[in-house]
Amino acid sequence: MKAVSLSFIGFGNVGRGVARVLMEKKQFFRDRYGLEFRVVSISDSSATIWNEDIDLKEAIMIKESLGSLSRWTNDYELFDFRPVDVVREVESDIVIDVTNDPKAHVWHLEALKQGRSVITSNKPPLAFHYAELTEEAEKRGLSYRFEATVMAGTPVITLLQEGLKGDTIESIEGVFNGTTTFILSEMEHGMSFEEALEKAQKLGIAERDPSGDLRGIDAGYKGTILHCVAFGPMAFDRIEVQGIEGITKKDIARARKRGRTIRLVTRVEKGRVTVRPMEVPESSPLAVYGASNAAVIRGDLIGDIVLKGAGAGIRETASAVVNDIIRASTRL
Repeated sequence: MKAVSLSFIGFGNVGRGVARVLMEKKQFFRDRYGLEFRVVSISDSSATIWNEDIDLKEAIMIKESLGSLSRWTNDYELFDFRPVDVVREVESDIVIDVTNDPKAHVWHLEALKQGRSVITSNKPPLAFHYAELTEEAEKRGLSYRFEATVMAGTPVITLLQEGLKGDTIESIEGVFNGTTTFILSEMEHGMSFEEALEKAQKLGIAERDPSGDLRGIDAGYKGTILHCVAFGPMAFDRIEVQGIEGITKKDIARARKRGRTIRLVTRVEKGRVTVRPMEVPESSPLAVYGASNAAVIRGDLIGDIVLKGAGAGIRETASAVVNDIIRASTRL
């Protein structure tokens, strides 16, 4: 049995979702992969818990009932650590970043220099610093994995990295932002943009500040990451982005008369990434509804591959993070 120590940085919905999977499938991971996971630190914005083997059930209960790890007064010592302190001080095999820290590349890089593999669902580090991070990991023989950054648990990145080694990728086209798809879907049913956004926020599909989704930034991050994987490094500030704020009910109605639907489409080709609202035929794989995502990958040998799946969700995102943890663990 291989023992693998984990440090969690971030213990929000996704972090707790990953923790629940590690608890629920503990025996499965032992039997299937010979892996025994041990969480040695958990950090939220208030504190870090550091122990040889943290009780995940209790950690989840404390976070959900009291709101922060700093309220956990029994059994565990609390530390006022920044993420960079965690990756320097806590001895762990794998650091799991499930934050939205836009400057996380700094401590990702430090974790790698300390000999720790990194698993992340955080997009900006890759959208701006992909080459630096992946080269550091490769140089040190470590894993730097990020499946959860695009399409939640649908394994588009693993497919590009490992499943099409003989193909030259010609293009990737996708709908990668569930919030905009939900809003546009609701507008097709007669809602105004403002009404659809309010509904999305009430359902928890849209953030309180949805600007990153509506302006196409989130989809742009994802397109940038896919370009890095499929074609080579590119930074987010080199891509073309247009959001959906200008879409009206009249635009939706005109598209529907032509048998089309409007979606925020990300197109990735070598040297170019664009994000913009486009009319797509209702029969197109990109004519997804609700919060679903879709991607069409075109290879020179295989032709078109269509992937569809949930673009968000705690269990779905946790699936991608856990998959990366297992892959990194088997490489240790």
